Amino acid sequence: MTFKTGADLVDEARQRIQEISPKETRALHTNKDDVVFLDVREPNEWNLGRIPGAVHLPRGNLESKVEGVIDRAQRVIVYCARANRSALAADTMQQMGYGNVASMSEGFGGWIAAGGDVEE
Repeated sequence: MTFKTGADLVDEARQRIQEISPKETRALHTNKDDVVFLDVREPNEWNLGRIPGAVHLPRGNLESKVEGVIDRAQRVIVYCARANRSALAADTMQQMGYGNVASMSEGFGGWIAAGGDVEE
């Protein structure tokens, strides 16, 4: 039996989801479009800084809590540190019926490099 690596799972998720660049994400944030920015990093990462106004829901709690936090009709941009957990989260959310969800490529580091504001 052949087993998949974590990288294999992330690569497969990326084939099924939409990715959006940090620059595009920043434009949505600047224009105050009706978008939920979902941070799926761990609390210690969240505490170091985040996209202003983001919703925090660690990846490990996503399946059990997302329905109580975000409406399925809402547009959602998911992000993490390097865009791996966010790709998996976006894939999971699509399977749960979230029809307008994307993962921010390059992660939070890409957001900072693109000149995005950081809330502490």
